[in-house]
Parts: sequence; C-alpha cells; structure tokens
Amino acid sequence: MSKIVLVTGASSGIGKAIATFLFEKGDIVYGTSRTLKNQNDFPFQLIALDVLKVDTIKLAIAYIIKKEGRLDVLVNNAGMGITGPVEETPTDEMRTAFNTNFFGAIDVMKAVLPQMRKQNSGTIINVTSIAGYMGLPFRGLYSASKGALEIVTEAARIEVKNFGIAVVNVAPGDFATNIASGRYHTPVYENSAYKKNYQTNLDLMNAHVGGGMDPLEMAKVVYKITRTKHPKIHYKVGGFMEKFSIVLKRMLPDKLYEKLLMNHYKL
Repeated sequence: MSKIVLVTGASSGIGKAIATFLFEKGDIVYGTSRTLKNQNDFPFQLIALDVLKVDTIKLAIAYIIKKEGRLDVLVNNAGMGITGPVEETPTDEMRTAFNTNFFGAIDVMKAVLPQMRKQNSGTIINVTSIAGYMGLPFRGLYSASKGALEIVTEAARIEVKNFGIAVVNVAPGDFATNIASGRYHTPVYENSAYKKNYQTNLDLMNAHVGGGMDPLEMAKVVYKITRTKHPKIHYKVGGFMEKFSIVLKRMLPDKLYEKLLMNHYKL
C-alpha cells in the first residue's frame, strides 16, 4: 500500500535520492527545499520548508494533511556540514549547525507527531551520520549535532511507542553527494596553529565524499524501514570500515581508539 511521505532536504543528494526512490515505488512523496526549484527537475512534488523557520514547517505539514488526510512517514534528512578546529570555528556558525541538524529536525518531528498520534500510526526516520558515533577531528561540531539527534531519537522512540509511532535513525557514512559544497568551512588561516593538519583533513574529507557510496543505497534502506512493522532503533549505511569503526569504539580502550583515529587522519 502506498504511503504519504515527507522528505526534508530533498532538492539534492541523499534526500533527493530517497524521495525519488520512494516515489518510484508508488508512494505519494512530498520533498522539501528552503527555496523552491524547477518542479520539472523532480518526479515528486517539491514544497517550501526551512527547518530554521517553524512557520514554514507548520505550513508545509498542514498543506500535506489537508491534501492527503494523513502523513505516514517523515524522513528528517535536512542538514548541513560544518568543519574547522573547535578553537577557530565561529560560535554563531556552531549554533547554526545545531539549529539545522538538531533543533530543526526536532521541530519537524514536533509538527508531525500530533497527526501521527491521531492516526495511531507513523514512522519518523532521522538521518544522522556515522560521524555522530565519534568525535572526528575538525568535524567535532558536525559529529556532536548528529550524535545529539541519535540520543533524542532513542528518547522520543520510547515516548511515542504507545501511540503506534516508530522513531528510528539511519546513519550514513560517506556518500557521493554535493554536501561538501554546502558545508560551512572555517577558513584555513595562514597564521593558524592548525593550518597544516586542518588542510590535510579538509582534503581527506572531500576525497571521501567524492569516492563515497551511491545515495541509492540509503534510499533502499529507508524504503525497507517504511515497510517494516517493527523497525530497529539504529541503522548504519556505509562501507565496512565505517561501520566497523563504531564496533571498535565500543570494544577498544579510549586511548587506543583515539590513536587509531589520529593515524587515520594523519595527525
């Protein structure tokens, strides 16, 4: 049976891949973008929604419910990247990243929950990141914002379970998308104590994204979740070593794991 689906951040990358795949599987899909694009570029309907503006969230969801009478699935995908040494990254940019990746996702959840409670059904899928399971150098703020969303997902899942609503998260690794172009990059300052190491890691990050997996793999996992009666809490989608790094973090002493990360990132 087709589902009514809302995918935030669907104008490009993983969000567009998910929305397109679900549409092709027969779902009625509404994708969102902060600014409306050419509708001819999207098989699904694209509507305006900015996760930093609660009024746009409420308007978009009210529009879907008025038109369809229900909302079965929320894919909370909208987000932003941020890089830089903690010491040199502007605090206002840190707040913007958290407002987008964490509070923005929560505001969309809060807006869909009343309808899902009324239906006594629904699935909320929060797109986090494998980076959210560990503090990655020069991506600490991104890791922190996604890790925070993972924890809130666990709490919200318990709170709404009795209403027939499933809350899960999907943590992608590196995927071949344009996320690098949308990141906030703290500049590599000429006189910075971090100049050499930060530049090396920026190059590594961009190389990883360029050689990442096909976003279609994320779309397939999301589709599977929407067709699962009792989905798991956590899903990880990425290369073997990306997923294994989470296992190693649980198993190894902290300092040994830190040493492995430092070696990996050439620090």
